[in-house]
Amino acid sequence: MSAGNVQKLCETTKEKLKYAIDKLENFLNEYSLPQLAPETNEETLHFYKGFLSDLRHLLVFSEVSSEKLGIALRRANFDTEFAEKALYNVYHHCVNNFFYPKSESYSEDGRYAYTGQDAIRFRAKPVRPVRDIILDITKVFEDLRDDLTYYESDYLTERRMQSQRTHA
Repeated sequence: MSAGNVQKLCETTKEKLKYAIDKLENFLNEYSLPQLAPETNEETLHFYKGFLSDLRHLLVFSEVSSEKLGIALRRANFDTEFAEKALYNVYHHCVNNFFYPKSESYSEDGRYAYTGQDAIRFRAKPVRPVRDIILDITKVFEDLRDDLTYYESDYLTERRMQSQRTHA
Protein backbone atom coordinates (compact mmCIF):
# COMPACT_ATOMS: atom_id res chain seq x y z
CA MET A 1 0.00 0.00 0.00
CA SER A 2 1.39 3.40 -0.91
CA ALA A 3 2.31 5.94 1.77
CA GLY A 4 -0.43 8.29 0.51
CA ASN A 5 -3.09 5.60 0.80
CA VAL A 6 -1.90 4.60 4.27
CA GLN A 7 -1.93 8.24 5.37
CA LYS A 8 -5.49 8.76 4.06
CA LEU A 9 -6.60 5.53 5.76
CA CYS A 10 -5.07 6.75 9.03
CA GLU A 11 -7.01 10.01 8.72
CA THR A 12 -10.38 8.37 8.04
CA THR A 13 -9.80 5.71 10.71
CA LYS A 14 -8.96 8.37 13.29
CA GLU A 15 -12.16 10.29 12.41
CA LYS A 16 -14.28 7.15 12.77
CA LEU A 17 -12.64 6.25 16.07
CA LYS A 18 -13.26 9.79 17.35
CA TYR A 19 -16.99 9.37 16.73
CA ALA A 20 -17.04 6.02 18.59
CA ILE A 21 -14.90 7.40 21.43
CA ASP A 22 -17.24 10.37 21.93
CA LYS A 23 -20.30 8.10 22.00
CA LEU A 24 -18.69 5.56 24.36
CA GLU A 25 -17.37 8.25 26.69
CA ASN A 26 -20.74 9.98 26.89
CA PHE A 27 -22.53 6.70 27.58
CA LEU A 28 -20.07 5.57 30.25
CA ASN A 29 -20.17 8.99 31.94
CA GLU A 30 -23.96 9.01 31.92
CA TYR A 31 -24.88 5.45 32.96
CA SER A 32 -23.87 3.27 35.88
CA LEU A 33 -24.71 -0.29 36.86
CA PRO A 34 -27.52 0.71 39.29
CA GLN A 35 -29.15 2.78 36.55
CA LEU A 36 -29.00 0.00 33.96
CA ALA A 37 -29.96 -2.82 36.34
CA PRO A 38 -32.01 -1.39 39.21
CA GLU A 39 -33.22 -4.88 40.15
CA THR A 40 -30.79 -7.22 41.85
CA ASN A 41 -31.44 -10.24 39.67
CA GLU A 42 -28.06 -12.04 39.52
CA GLU A 43 -28.28 -12.82 35.79
CA THR A 44 -29.22 -9.25 34.87
CA LEU A 45 -26.41 -7.82 37.01
CA HIS A 46 -23.92 -10.21 35.40
CA PHE A 47 -25.11 -9.16 31.92
CA TYR A 48 -24.70 -5.42 32.59
CA LYS A 49 -21.41 -5.77 34.51
CA GLY A 50 -19.94 -7.61 31.53
CA PHE A 51 -21.43 -5.14 29.09
CA LEU A 52 -20.00 -2.10 30.92
CA SER A 53 -16.62 -3.79 31.27
CA ASP A 54 -16.53 -4.50 27.53
CA LEU A 55 -17.41 -0.89 26.72
CA ARG A 56 -14.66 0.41 29.02
CA HIS A 57 -12.11 -1.86 27.31
CA LEU A 58 -13.34 -0.80 23.88
CA LEU A 59 -13.06 2.86 24.88
CA VAL A 60 -9.47 2.44 26.12
CA PHE A 61 -8.40 0.47 23.04
CA SER A 62 -10.03 3.08 20.80
CA GLU A 63 -8.37 5.99 22.62
CA VAL A 64 -4.92 4.38 22.50
CA SER A 65 -5.34 3.56 18.81
CA SER A 66 -6.53 7.06 18.04
CA GLU A 67 -3.50 8.53 19.83
CA LYS A 68 -1.13 6.32 17.83
CA LEU A 69 -2.80 7.33 14.57
CA GLY A 70 -2.44 10.97 15.67
CA ILE A 71 1.27 10.44 16.29
CA ALA A 72 1.65 8.86 12.84
CA LEU A 73 -0.17 11.76 11.20
CA ARG A 74 1.76 14.49 13.08
CA ARG A 75 5.24 13.25 12.26
CA ALA A 76 7.18 15.52 9.93
CA ASN A 77 8.06 12.53 7.74
CA PHE A 78 5.16 10.09 7.51
CA ASP A 79 6.38 6.70 8.79
CA THR A 80 4.37 4.16 6.80
CA GLU A 81 5.58 1.21 8.87
CA PHE A 82 4.52 2.85 12.15
CA ALA A 83 1.18 3.88 10.64
CA GLU A 84 0.48 0.39 9.31
CA LYS A 85 1.22 -1.10 12.71
CA ALA A 86 -1.23 1.39 14.24
CA LEU A 87 -3.88 0.40 11.68
CA TYR A 88 -3.21 -3.27 12.39
CA ASN A 89 -3.81 -2.58 16.08
CA VAL A 90 -7.08 -0.77 15.34
CA TYR A 91 -8.31 -3.89 13.57
CA HIS A 92 -7.13 -6.37 16.16
CA HIS A 93 -7.91 -4.39 19.32
CA CYS A 94 -10.86 -2.18 18.45
CA VAL A 95 -12.77 -3.94 15.68
CA ASN A 96 -12.30 -7.40 17.17
CA ASN A 97 -13.22 -6.22 20.66
CA PHE A 98 -16.38 -4.62 19.34
CA PHE A 99 -17.53 -7.68 17.39
CA TYR A 100 -16.30 -10.26 19.92
CA PRO A 101 -16.87 -8.76 23.37
CA LYS A 102 -15.36 -10.77 26.19
CA SER A 103 -18.61 -10.98 28.16
CA GLU A 104 -20.57 -12.00 25.05
CA SER A 105 -23.43 -9.71 26.09
CA TYR A 106 -24.09 -9.24 22.38
CA SER A 107 -22.90 -10.76 19.14
CA GLU A 108 -23.16 -10.24 15.44
CA ASP A 109 -25.54 -12.48 13.56
CA GLY A 110 -24.18 -12.66 10.01
CA ARG A 111 -27.55 -13.72 8.64
CA TYR A 112 -28.78 -10.16 9.16
CA ALA A 113 -25.66 -8.32 8.07
CA TYR A 114 -26.79 -7.64 4.50
CA THR A 115 -30.55 -7.39 4.98
CA GLY A 116 -30.64 -3.85 6.29
CA GLN A 117 -31.75 -5.23 9.67
CA ASP A 118 -29.69 -4.88 12.82
CA ALA A 119 -27.06 -7.64 12.81
CA ILE A 120 -26.36 -7.27 16.53
CA ARG A 121 -28.20 -9.68 18.82
CA PHE A 122 -28.14 -9.27 22.59
CA ARG A 123 -27.88 -12.24 24.96
CA ALA A 124 -30.55 -10.64 27.16
CA LYS A 125 -33.08 -7.94 26.35
CA PRO A 126 -31.20 -4.70 27.11
CA VAL A 127 -32.60 -1.40 28.31
CA ARG A 128 -33.02 1.16 25.53
CA PRO A 129 -29.77 3.16 26.18
CA VAL A 130 -27.67 -0.03 25.95
CA ARG A 131 -29.31 -1.04 22.69
CA ASP A 132 -28.93 2.50 21.34
CA ILE A 133 -25.18 2.86 22.09
CA ILE A 134 -24.34 -0.44 20.40
CA LEU A 135 -26.51 0.21 17.38
CA ASP A 136 -25.13 3.75 17.16
CA ILE A 137 -21.48 2.63 16.95
CA THR A 138 -22.03 -0.62 15.01
CA LYS A 139 -21.80 1.22 11.67
CA VAL A 140 -18.45 2.76 12.67
CA PHE A 141 -16.96 -0.64 13.49
CA GLU A 142 -18.48 -2.25 10.38
CA ASP A 143 -16.85 0.48 8.28
CA LEU A 144 -13.52 0.06 10.10
CA ARG A 145 -13.67 -3.70 9.58
CA ASP A 146 -14.26 -3.18 5.85
CA ASP A 147 -11.60 -0.45 5.56
CA LEU A 148 -8.98 -2.43 7.50
CA THR A 149 -9.65 -5.97 6.27
CA TYR A 150 -6.11 -6.04 4.83
CA TYR A 151 -4.78 -5.84 8.40
CA GLU A 152 -6.70 -8.94 9.46
CA SER A 153 -4.11 -11.32 7.99
CA ASP A 154 -2.51 -10.04 4.77
CA TYR A 155 -0.47 -7.40 6.60
CA LEU A 156 1.31 -9.95 8.81
CA THR A 157 1.89 -12.29 5.87
CA GLU A 158 3.51 -9.45 3.94
CA ARG A 159 5.65 -8.48 6.95
CA ARG A 160 6.86 -12.06 7.36
CA MET A 161 7.75 -12.29 3.68
CA GLN A 162 9.68 -9.01 3.88
CA SER A 163 11.51 -10.27 6.95
CA GLN A 164 12.45 -13.52 5.22
CA ARG A 165 13.75 -11.61 2.18
CA THR A 166 15.94 -9.36 4.33
CA HIS A 167 17.31 -12.31 6.30
CA ALA A 168 17.94 -14.51 3.23
